[in-house]
Amino acid sequence: MALHKISTGKRILTVDLPMLAILVFTLGPYLWMFITSVSDESTLFTEGPSLLNATIDNYTRLFRTVGFADNLLDSFIVAGGTVIVGLSLSVTAAYSFSRFNFRGKRILMLQFLLINMFPLVLLILPLFVVMRVLGLLDTHIALIIANSTVAIPFSIWMMVSYINGIPRSLDEAAMTDGCSRMQALRRVVLPLCLPGIIATGIYIFITSWNEYLYALTLGGREVRTITVAVQTLIGEYEVQWGLLTAGGIVGALPATVLFLLVQKRLISGLTQGAVKG
Repeated sequence: MALHKISTGKRILTVDLPMLAILVFTLGPYLWMFITSVSDESTLFTEGPSLLNATIDNYTRLFRTVGFADNLLDSFIVAGGTVIVGLSLSVTAAYSFSRFNFRGKRILMLQFLLINMFPLVLLILPLFVVMRVLGLLDTHIALIIANSTVAIPFSIWMMVSYINGIPRSLDEAAMTDGCSRMQALRRVVLPLCLPGIIATGIYIFITSWNEYLYALTLGGREVRTITVAVQTLIGEYEVQWGLLTAGGIVGALPATVLFLLVQKRLISGLTQGAVKG
């Protein structure tokens, strides 16, 4: 009995309390941000954030006066378009790298990896020049292309690990039965690597949803994502803390809800990719 108490106390000190401290450290700022967003603006600086006189006035003003709904729509279009383009190219490219042997294959894979080692600021100037020449500045297409340049290289590495875990004999059997190479990919390979596709799609969505540098440089006027819209709430002489925290909560909500909805598939997909790679 004494041994059981000692082991329980040791578990509390070494596991439970450190995990609680990490949880408070991680979620504390978000809780404080939520309390600030529902606090009355008139008493925010005199009494501090509080739930006693909670109000949704900041959220109402965010959508009525700031036009945050349009910013959310722009973010959804850019993130959704990046997912479609990124998955379409990364899945087909990963299938080619997994199933075919060709000259320069290893060099290309290393180049995809090296691209992610360069800071985004190095790619802004050439992308800006290209988009200006093509007349695509301040459009959804420009942001989708820019975000795809960042998301696709790492997505290819992710998808190659999943497809490598699928036996080539399944492709060969499907083609023996009369399927073409693309039909074998669509009917055999894609259903088997669905967890990996979901994990990769969520990675692309969250990356493009939270992207700020491209959104500010290649957009910002006609197309303004939430990351840029939230930044505009910070004035030169005044910060609207109520609107700023409300915008942060609304901006983080879609990615959080998406993660909670597909949490099991995401974790299984990442685990399978780690094992098969």
